[in-house]
Amino acid sequence: MLKKIFTLFLVTLLSQNLVFAAVKNEDKNMTRTDICKENYRTLFKGEALTNEGSDPEMMAILQKYIFGEVFTVGKLDIKTREMITVTSLAVQQTLPQLKAHLNAALKAGATPIELREAIYQLAPFIGFPKTLNALNVLNEVFKERGITTPLKSTAAVNEEERYAKGIAIQNPLYGDEIKVALEGLPDDMGADVARFLTEVCFGDFYTREGLDLKTRELLMLSALVTTGNNAATLKSHIKGNLKAGNSQETITAAIIQCLPYVGFPNTISALKTMKEVLREQ
Repeated sequence: MLKKIFTLFLVTLLSQNLVFAAVKNEDKNMTRTDICKENYRTLFKGEALTNEGSDPEMMAILQKYIFGEVFTVGKLDIKTREMITVTSLAVQQTLPQLKAHLNAALKAGATPIELREAIYQLAPFIGFPKTLNALNVLNEVFKERGITTPLKSTAAVNEEERYAKGIAIQNPLYGDEIKVALEGLPDDMGADVARFLTEVCFGDFYTREGLDLKTRELLMLSALVTTGNNAATLKSHIKGNLKAGNSQETITAAIIQCLPYVGFPNTISALKTMKEVLREQ
């Protein structure tokens, strides 16, 4: 079901980057095919629904569903939608599709540093090997587009500050829930893991410049929707998103943006968790 339509290609000049709004359907004469074609041109500078290739039927279903329907749900701008998509594809290690959407994200207004930060911060959630795979693809895209690497450093902590600065971000969002959950393990090794989480996830990554806290939390939520294997962690991060300043509508739209990439079971499960959080509040 298509939502109300708003403008075709609202273009805002923000920090010398063009940020595009996704095409929606306010004009009842505009079909999902029309919307799909407009959004696809914005992102890929090409034509959708060309009836070419080995599987044109699948591509037609995919393109109209993603760009003509899912893109109409909620008020996410097209840059945010692509950042969410990049996150989900990196988590899944679907590297050919990741490369296409990294290019699309750049066209939609994401900066190289924003994309690097989105990939970097996945390391505590998916592990370093998968993160390095995604970084290799990102750097291929940069090379092909003439973007010099390495990008400038955006690190914001030194060795002595990692815990203090990490806990300053973690505690307002999550308190000491991980530390408490891991109490009672042999030799108090759970305390080591809780400290690692504070120092690495929040100290090494969340303190970095290039993405604000709201965006970091929204992208991490997208990563958890994609993995789909820990409802308790997802629930915690929905609450963290709300505390970071993301609205209920933004969080819900972000979950739905993952739908074409992760499938209905993971997405519906995440939406049920969202409802649980809202009921509790």
